Amino acid sequence: MDVTQRLARRLKSLREERGWSLDALAARSGVSRSNISLIERGQSSPTASVLDKLSAGLGVTLASMFEEPAEPGTAASPLARVADQPLWADPGSGYLRRNVSPPVRSPIQLVDVRFPAGQRVAYEAAPRDDEVHQQVWMIDGTMTLTVGDTIWRLEAGDCLAMTLDAPIVFHNPGTREARYLVALVSLPRGGARRVA
Repeated sequence: MDVTQRLARRLKSLREERGWSLDALAARSGVSRSNISLIERGQSSPTASVLDKLSAGLGVTLASMFEEPAEPGTAASPLARVADQPLWADPGSGYLRRNVSPPVRSPIQLVDVRFPAGQRVAYEAAPRDDEVHQQVWMIDGTMTLTVGDTIWRLEAGDCLAMTLDAPIVFHNPGTREARYLVALVSLPRGGARRVA
């Protein structure tokens, strides 16, 4: 399935599971009703920052926006073949993100990111119901991550841990593509692990 259509179905499904109107999700996410409607109809590909606002408003991680639930009556496979892993390009920066994790329920989500040279993506500190922990492990290239007021420069092999409770800016200051792995875990406020 085309990733734009997958995203459209997933967004609408998550919104309807909560019994929310377009207006309710717009109020919770800060994304306009018309923009949400276009995304749900597959007529618009949102930027990474818009997807982050929507995921925070829905109380899920950005990675879970690309999940495809198993068909009713079938168990989700514990294996995610590379050909079946959703690959999405941010229309704003051109960065590519591949959801690596299988569709089974798990507290861990893995995302493989290829980030073009010179590009930047900024995420706001949207309030979240859960505490989301994220680690970024550099595979190749260089990235600077600004977490709140702190700037971190990551080289190949470096790993940075953070909680998604402050604005974060990803920037590739290099002259070639950077590649990194993102690992996420969602915990209910108070500490017990929760399946995302």
